[in-house]
Parts: sequence; structure tokens; C-alpha cells
Amino acid sequence: MRIKSTSGDEHKVWLTDEEIEDLRRATRSQRDDIIIQLGAYVGLRAFEIPQPTPSDITKSEGGQYRLRVEAGKDTSGNGGKPRNAFLPNSVERDLQRFQNSENISPRDPFIDLKQPGVRAVVKRTAERAAAETGVEDFRKVSTHDLRRRFAQRLLVDEAMNPRVVMQVGGWSSFQAIEPYLNAPSEDIVDDAFSEVDVV
Repeated sequence: MRIKSTSGDEHKVWLTDEEIEDLRRATRSQRDDIIIQLGAYVGLRAFEIPQPTPSDITKSEGGQYRLRVEAGKDTSGNGGKPRNAFLPNSVERDLQRFQNSENISPRDPFIDLKQPGVRAVVKRTAERAAAETGVEDFRKVSTHDLRRRFAQRLLVDEAMNPRVVMQVGGWSSFQAIEPYLNAPSEDIVDDAFSEVDVV
């Protein structure tokens, strides 16, 4: 976990996938686990997490799932821009299980909370993860850090085309996505150089 202090008592936290799994283990309900997954694996913002309904899930021609996000962040002054976020198979299965267990109608939201409630779930989960793992830095984790992990996984760990990440994540420019990144780990640097022939 890498941490950078910002103004006031706030922090930017760069999590690993193992730390995301620690957060998931610290959840106390299927709903709370879905919230962590929608942030960390789908890249939804705190105010977007309560939006998706079962009817917002579609399948692309290539057989991959998408999640329609109707009102993204307004960075242009023209209202929020809708997008089709990439939905990993494992998250789609968990959403389907959750829909079935909670008897959620096709047009009802998966997460019946407002933005402050979503943030509170992540805060409580992070507090429990700190207590369960002994890693006090978990107490600094916010919903925004889940989205940060989503961006870093794709851009740094997987070296994905930034334009693809911008489209599925709802970023409007390279400047908008840059703050979500941090220096690659030693393993990433080693792997990158092992794949090229440098004299």
C-alpha cells in the first residue's frame, strides 16, 4: 500500500489486488462486497455505485459483459456523460447471485443507498480490514482509492491502451486520468524489461 498525504487530513492510497481482497474479506454482507467490487473492479465512482440495475447489464458481440452507467461525472460542463463500463465475469456472477438472493427487480438498483451511505460502507469495511490485518493504513482508504486501483491495474499492471481505460472508466482526458497513477512497482519494471531486447 502506497500513501500520499493531501490537503488537510486526507490521503491518496494506492492499493494492491491482495489488499482489495483483504477489504472484501472484511465485508459483513453481500451488498458491501458488491460495493467494493463495483469500485475496484468496474471503476465506478461513489455516486455511480447506487445507479446500476440488473437491466443495465448487457453482453457485447464478443461475449463480454458491460454495465451501463447513465450519469457519470460532469467534467465538460455539459452534464454527466453515460458510458458502458467493462464488467468482469466474476462481478457479473456476483451481481446475478445478489439479485436472486435479494429478489431485486430488473429496474431496481443493486445498491439501495445514496452516495454518503456507499462511502460509509467503504469506511467501515476499511476500519475492519485494519483491525483484522493489523495494517493501520487501511483506515485511510476511501471509495476513491478503489477507483484508483481500477485505473492503476489497467494502465500500469496490464499496460492497457489509455484510451480504452478512459472510455470504460469515464475519464474525458489524459490529464483527468493521470492523478490516479503512481510509479510502477519493481515487479512491473522487471517484467517490462524482460519482454524487450535491450542491448
